[in-house]
Amino acid sequence: MDKIKIIANYLPQFHEIPENNQWWGKGFTDWVASKKSEPLYPNHKQPRIPLNRHYYDLADVDEIRWQAGLASKYNIYGFGIYHYWFSTEQNLLHKPAELIRDNKDIDIHYMFIWDNASWARTWSKAKFNNDWAPKYDMDTEMIKDDSVLAKLEYGDKKEWKEHFEYLMTFFRDERYIKIGNKPLFAFFQPNNKFNVIRKMSEYWNELAIEYGFDGIVCMSRDNWQGEHLQCSFKYAPATYGDKWESAIIKIKKMINKKLGNPFVYDYDKRWNYILRDAEKSRSSAFLSGFVDFDDTPRRARNATIAEGGTPQKFYQYMKRLMNISLTQGKEFVFVTAWNEWGESAYLEPDEINGYEYLEALKKAVNEVNG
Repeated sequence: MDKIKIIANYLPQFHEIPENNQWWGKGFTDWVASKKSEPLYPNHKQPRIPLNRHYYDLADVDEIRWQAGLASKYNIYGFGIYHYWFSTEQNLLHKPAELIRDNKDIDIHYMFIWDNASWARTWSKAKFNNDWAPKYDMDTEMIKDDSVLAKLEYGDKKEWKEHFEYLMTFFRDERYIKIGNKPLFAFFQPNNKFNVIRKMSEYWNELAIEYGFDGIVCMSRDNWQGEHLQCSFKYAPATYGDKWESAIIKIKKMINKKLGNPFVYDYDKRWNYILRDAEKSRSSAFLSGFVDFDDTPRRARNATIAEGGTPQKFYQYMKRLMNISLTQGKEFVFVTAWNEWGESAYLEPDEINGYEYLEALKKAVNEVNG
């Protein structure tokens, strides 16, 4: 392995689906939250506006062609597409991935990152839920609904096989990212019934062999519990340092939330945590960096915000991270994110920096790969 390949996390939440219309209001996508975002303090960079106000619709295959072409131009190898399979009866936000699968001219590699959690209202007390749009919970007429909107049901072997057979329609695609002859698949929430995930991944490995692969590489997001599958991946915005530093930050976030204030952290300090953590990472853990972070569009005054980021800093930090990965013999480096506009974590061009973050990434990849 002598080349680093960049995988940018990719959010498919930019096309209308009936469920979002019901839960958050007609036409809801992450663009709605992004457009309505307001600054919380002087010089706070909100709202974030895509360059030329390009508020695309990912139900349009030409928009995905545009994304893929732009990503390839700036040395991005592939997209890590978030996957929202809740049960054999409910699979949401699947259209962009299916459009890539069904249109072979779209020049991008891709894989799935399964965000294996239920979707819930802000006030839900259940564990492992995603509260997609807490800022909008009280703005809808649906607040009398059950707090869990889409419930994750793993099922058993019968359901696991049905899920796998759906995934096989992607795994057979030459563009689907593989390690050797093994498709790469990620679990974003490893703590959500890890024993079930482990058994499922073992069964999927058997099925992959039956279908002609050499198996499947199932990896899980790194966590402090140390539970992971064959390999794992870091999630950069959530890297705070050691477990004590993480605990202190969590307490500070809780205090700020009670006070109705955003939690603001230093971009450079977070990146230093990431790099320090990367240098001592396990041989089976893929590394990850982040562009920026500010989830004010989704969480308003309960936001978490990175301050101090610039394209030049991003270039320097990503170059260091890629060099660490190269030294460790790890082929893939993940980046958060390609298009997380609701969290202000995106590589796509905007009205503030234009293409500068993409240029920074391209420069870093060229210099590391030679």
